[in-house]
Amino acid sequence: MTAPRATQHRTPITTTEPRAVRWLITGVALTFILLFLVLPLAAVFTEALRQGLDAYLEGLKEPDAWSAIKLTLLTALIAVPLNLVFGVAAAWCIAKYNFRGKAFLTTLIDLPFSISPVVAGLMYVLVFGSHGWFGPWLAEHDIKIIFAVPGIVLATVFVTFPFIARELIPLMQAQGNDEEQAAIVLGASGWQTFWKVTLPNIKWGLLYGVILCNARAMGEFGAVSVVSGHIRGQTNTIPLHVEILYNEYQSVAAFAAASLLALLALVTLAIKSIAEWQVENQRKAAENLPPERPSPRVTP
Repeated sequence: MTAPRATQHRTPITTTEPRAVRWLITGVALTFILLFLVLPLAAVFTEALRQGLDAYLEGLKEPDAWSAIKLTLLTALIAVPLNLVFGVAAAWCIAKYNFRGKAFLTTLIDLPFSISPVVAGLMYVLVFGSHGWFGPWLAEHDIKIIFAVPGIVLATVFVTFPFIARELIPLMQAQGNDEEQAAIVLGASGWQTFWKVTLPNIKWGLLYGVILCNARAMGEFGAVSVVSGHIRGQTNTIPLHVEILYNEYQSVAAFAAASLLALLALVTLAIKSIAEWQVENQRKAAENLPPERPSPRVTP
């Protein structure tokens, strides 16, 4: 005979607070969401469409606006893949191996979170500016980084540095090494193990990190503002273009450009919710796996 399978019973989550307290907390949370999220978002689209759809489209078709859009997309197109490669490599290294300096590497990954983006931009100016450490050498070889596209890309890569790695590290640590070790024992190479075992397990977390990284890359203002030089039609991204238009009292054009970033935020939120839902489903599926069947008892 075999022993009966153990069943898992989850205790339902209950609260002991009175109903009035629960309603009060919920009301405060909803009020904050309405005042600080919903109303500003609605105001952006209201101001952008205040003079009609034609004025809205005209603000987006302006040469400077179109140049800012293209530069923003180009910057994200370069920065996100670079951080994708680094994030996966760093997460794999930290989650799968133990080595000297592991804590220091983790701290370095978190460094952009603790440094103001403006300070990050100033660091690049001090290093690559005309009077910086490498400025004379760069000028001698006719290489321009600050007040040019390379400086914008470098600043964007720095501020978006941690997003993918910090999303994958706890996910990989929770999954452990058992499946990878089993694949290697069965004869799989390192790349086969990564593509067939690791990547399918982290795909939703990876997508989540890429979404956040892309949203921050396209919406970054502080660091890019320092290294761009605010050259219209050349080094202005969408956030910088919005600032210039607003300072010139071109509110419709400014809010039209800002609405693109607002749409990006909404799309990011939707994809983020889908990714979180998929990750949660995977976690629940892993937790609800049936326990191993015990070996049958031998009775005389």
